[in-house]
Amino acid sequence: MRIAIFGAHKVGKTTLAEELLENLSRYTFEQEPYYQLELSGYEFLETPTPEDFFEQFNCSAKLILESGDDVIFDRCVIDILAYLHVLDPDRNIQQLYQTVQELISEIDLFVFVPIEEPDLIPSHQIELSKIRKQVDHVIRNWIADFGISVIEVSGILSNRRDQVIARISP
Repeated sequence: MRIAIFGAHKVGKTTLAEELLENLSRYTFEQEPYYQLELSGYEFLETPTPEDFFEQFNCSAKLILESGDDVIFDRCVIDILAYLHVLDPDRNIQQLYQTVQELISEIDLFVFVPIEEPDLIPSHQIELSKIRKQVDHVIRNWIADFGISVIEVSGILSNRRDQVIARISP
């Protein structure tokens, strides 16, 4: 099964992915595109740019197309495109949006980690908190637009883990 964990920053995606890996030993982990690009030599500016997210989008698409079975993706094209759209709302993203629609069939399970209400992290501890909220809002709208079935996890880490495992267990 190919699982994509997505959402805005600082919501617990990576922590959930790592927890799932401890419980699903046959799975591999695809680190989020930002870190993979950074390791390959891509230099990100301190403040994220639309071009940075365009590169991450392309990397994510490639990872999805080239990965095998039983993999957990930390981020996917949906949340990355949401960042690109929030940072550059005037950019025509229609072709990228169509790419997302085509890649959806490559993922077996989408796990959305939303910003919880009340937010588990105080806003003064979050960089770019306004962008974070906007991205969360865009993702919520796009889930319906793309017509995908998602697990929207909530609660403490063990609850989130159990929600995902219950969905993938036979």
